[in-house]
Amino acid sequence: MNIPLRLSQIEDDIGHLSPVQKILLGTDGSVTQLLEAVIGKPIAIKTRLQEIIPVDPDTAKKLGITAGMPVNHRVVEIKNNDTGEVLIHAVSYTPVERLPDEFRNDLLRADIPIGKIITKHRIEARREILAAGYIPASGEMAEIFNTFPNEPLLSREYQIIHGGKPLILIEEQFPYHKFLDEKRVIIETPSRLHLGLIDMNGAIGRVDGGIGIALEEPSLLLEARISGDISVKGGDEWCRKTACLVAKRILGQLKIKGGVEITLRNLFRQHTGLGSGTQVSLATARAICDLYNRSHTSRELAMLAGRGGTSGIGTGAFELGGFIIDGGHSFGLGMEKNVFSPSGASQGVHPARVIVHHDFPADWKILLAIPNLSPGSSGVMEQDIFSRFCPVSQEDVREICHETLMNMIPGIVEHDLDLFARSVNKLQNLGFKKVEINIQHKYIPALLMSMREAGAACAGMSSFGPTLFAISDSGMNDVENSATEHMEPFGGGTLIHTCARNRGASVRCTGN
Repeated sequence: MNIPLRLSQIEDDIGHLSPVQKILLGTDGSVTQLLEAVIGKPIAIKTRLQEIIPVDPDTAKKLGITAGMPVNHRVVEIKNNDTGEVLIHAVSYTPVERLPDEFRNDLLRADIPIGKIITKHRIEARREILAAGYIPASGEMAEIFNTFPNEPLLSREYQIIHGGKPLILIEEQFPYHKFLDEKRVIIETPSRLHLGLIDMNGAIGRVDGGIGIALEEPSLLLEARISGDISVKGGDEWCRKTACLVAKRILGQLKIKGGVEITLRNLFRQHTGLGSGTQVSLATARAICDLYNRSHTSRELAMLAGRGGTSGIGTGAFELGGFIIDGGHSFGLGMEKNVFSPSGASQGVHPARVIVHHDFPADWKILLAIPNLSPGSSGVMEQDIFSRFCPVSQEDVREICHETLMNMIPGIVEHDLDLFARSVNKLQNLGFKKVEINIQHKYIPALLMSMREAGAACAGMSSFGPTLFAISDSGMNDVENSATEHMEPFGGGTLIHTCARNRGASVRCTGN
C-alpha cells in the first residue's frame, strides 16, 4: 500500500491531517508506545470483549485460514490512563492455532497491549498495512469517543506477520478531531418543525409569530478552521453557497482579517420545511466567532447572517431546542415590518424573540414523511405567496391564538397528547398554514389524513413543505406503512423516525 498517496487522498476528502495523525495511520511500529510518547502519559488498555468465534469468510481470507476456524476476537479501548479518555478503538482477530501457548495465555488475560506481549515473548514480527481511510461515526462510536454522530473516524487495517503468516488482523479507529495541530470548531445543530405562523393579518400592529419544535434528526454537522481565504466543501451546492455568503458577511461585518475553511459533514435537504438554511447560516456564523474569539448571542448572529426576519423558530431551535413560540414583529408605518414578507425578504429585521419555551415530551414519537416532490417555496416564489395571500382573516388569527394558548401549550405542559394533537390538527386548516397546504400537490391533504387514520394523534406540514410530520405516544408502524403506501404512486419519499431535541446546537472546540 502506498501510504503517502493514501494519506494525501484522505486529506483531499476530509481535510488536513496533522503529523501525529499521519504517523498513527502509517506506522509499522507499536501504536501504544507512540501514544505514550505523544501524550506524555501512561496508556491503559480496557478490553470490552474477548471471545473465541468461528471466523467469517472475509476475515479468513485476510488471515490465510479456512472460514469457520476458531479465532480470538478481541475489542479493546486504548485510553489515557490519567483521564480515562478513549484514544483508539481496536478490534483484532487471531487464529487460535497460530498462537504459541505463552502468547495465548497473555492475550486471553486481556488488558495487555499486543505490542507488549510481542516484546515480552521476543516474537519476531512485522506489521503490514492493508488499508487506511475514514468512516462516519455511528451512534455507538460517537458515545465511546464523546464525539458527534457522523463525525469522521480515521481508520486503518493491518496485519502482524510472524513466520511468514498473518498472526493477528487489527482494525483501529480514532476521531478525526483528535491529535490535531490547529484549532477547529465543530457544531451539530438540530432541524426543526415549523407548525405555523400565528398572525399574518397585522390588524393589531403585530405580525408573524412562529410555533416550532426542534428535532434530533435530521441534523447538521459543520466543521471549521482558520484559513487565509474563504472556502466551503462537502454538502450540496446550495448549502456551500449559503455558507460561503454568510462567511463573507460575518467576516466583513465583524471586520475580521482572515478567512475560514468550512466542511459540511452532515446535512439535511434544503427547502423541505426543516430549516436547513437557518442552521447552515447560524452554524457558520457561530464557528467563525468561536475561531476568532468573538462573542455574540444566537439572535445577534441571526441578525448578522440575515436570518429570522419573519420567524424566530430556527434561531430558537439553534439556541434552546424544545418547543418554541416567538412573539413576531411590530407592524405598520415606522415599525419593524410594514409588509408581509418571508425571512429572506426581511433583511435588516431582528429575529423575533422567543416568548414560550418548554421541553417537548420525550416519549412523544415523531415520524417525518418527505415526499419526492419539488422543494417547497423559496425566494421570489415565497415572497409572491406572502404578497398574494396576506392578510389572512382576522377570525382565523383569533382562532389560532385561542388554540395555541388554551390547547397546544397546556397539552405540552400537562403532557396531554390529545389536547396538543387536537390543536395541531386544527391549525392545518387555519390562517397562513391553510395557504401553505393549499398550494401543495393535491395528494398532500390526503396523505395527512391517512397518517391520522392510521393512528397518529396528529399530523401536519412543516413550513412550506413538502415535509409532513406525525406525532404519537405509541408505535408508528401503521402510520409508516400508510405513509409509504400513499407516497408510492407519486414517486415515493423518505421516512425518518425522530424525536424532539430539548437542547440547542452543540459546539466543541478542538486543537490549539
